[in-house]
Amino acid sequence: MEPAESAGELYVSYKPLLFSLAYRMLGSVMDAEDIVQEAFLYVNETKLDHVQNMKSYLCKLVTHRCIDRLRSASKQREVYVGPWLPEPLIADRDPDGEPSRSYLHKESLSTAYLLLLQQLSWTERAVFLLREVLQYEYDEIADIVGKSSTNCRQIFHRAKRAVSGLPDPRDGQPSAAPPARGGPHPSQEQTGDLIERFVQALTTGNVGKLLDILSADAVLYSDGGGKVTAAVRPVQSAERISRFFEGLMAKLPEAFSYRMADVNGQPGIVCYSGKQPVNVISFHIREDRVHGIYIVVNPDKLKHVL
Repeated sequence: MEPAESAGELYVSYKPLLFSLAYRMLGSVMDAEDIVQEAFLYVNETKLDHVQNMKSYLCKLVTHRCIDRLRSASKQREVYVGPWLPEPLIADRDPDGEPSRSYLHKESLSTAYLLLLQQLSWTERAVFLLREVLQYEYDEIADIVGKSSTNCRQIFHRAKRAVSGLPDPRDGQPSAAPPARGGPHPSQEQTGDLIERFVQALTTGNVGKLLDILSADAVLYSDGGGKVTAAVRPVQSAERISRFFEGLMAKLPEAFSYRMADVNGQPGIVCYSGKQPVNVISFHIREDRVHGIYIVVNPDKLKHVL
């Protein structure tokens, strides 16, 4: 490590990158923050004169810690109640005032994209993210994950094929595919307009208008984690989703409010009871229609939301 590179300077330079890697690996804001902090504490307390490439070294520390965290949490995931969704990432409320929560490609932060990554093994996920999102060379990736560059190339292509495939949204677990290659990718403005129409339909009590916004085969997932009431199975089809929201809106507390927010790099909604966040809603848009709705109501996944 260069003498001029203090731990504080490294933190400022690399925290956005490391957080973006850890969050995509884990799907957890709080765990990603913890792992990045652990990595910098280790760097601060360890003699690292032998390190030639600090960026790769830090990515290696974070990647290995993420895999350890995923391994230790695997049993909990097996018995998780209902669909599992990633913790929502609210970019406009970054407590450090840093770009770490919108770092690099916003589309690779979307809930739909993170769910596609869940199809990959831990090593495949690391190799795929380092190559596809962070643009690392295979030799660098090999050093980070402890495999040959040839092996990393094979792992990447296998992972890319898996992520590019079209998962079955009716298998009981959340899944979503990116828009078809060659099809139009909605702009942030188009997505925002569609979500505003969605909110207007709900807040005016005209839930029937949702049928004009939802694709016929839309799927809604609700993650309560067994902590609060939530649909433990996907709600499938535009008509059923409309009825779901009709029942939901009839039970809203008097102190209910909401705000539009940047959720995982896309327009989304944060809902409150009084000042307490009670759910975060994100969307997957396909061909100018809402194709996927992801509602996080698990209070453990909302602790970081303001």
